[in-house]
Amino acid sequence: MFSLTEKEVGLISTQLLKGNVCFYQIDKKKIHHMPDDEDYFNYDLTEAEEDILDEIEENPDNFAEFTKMEPAQEHQMMQDFVDRKVKEKNLAEDLVNALSKAKAATGFKFLIDESKYKNEWLEFRYSKYEDWVKEQVDSFNYSED
Repeated sequence: MFSLTEKEVGLISTQLLKGNVCFYQIDKKKIHHMPDDEDYFNYDLTEAEEDILDEIEENPDNFAEFTKMEPAQEHQMMQDFVDRKVKEKNLAEDLVNALSKAKAATGFKFLIDESKYKNEWLEFRYSKYEDWVKEQVDSFNYSED
């Protein structure tokens, strides 16, 4: 069973929000991150990143993988923010409308970035990602039992 410090949870959350995937090396208590290959399929891995992937392949039980939320989870998080935090009816309606269209995240971000809620959204999202990382730790520990 492994656990993370609050600082480690924060570091992993930050990397996931940047579009990276993280691997926690259990024996060395070290966090490795690299671009998520689903988003950056033309990205050339560095030699160090390739070495880490080789190590993971050789000893997968020594690594816990952390991934970003699925699009449906991200969408729900944005909806929850609107429901809980946005008090202006017009803005709330615009945000919900943006979430119902193609490129929902882009439309939502555009509206939020131009509002007084930008910082509150960034804090909310970061907090939800910290919770997401902790859920992944629990899931990893559960699968080990």
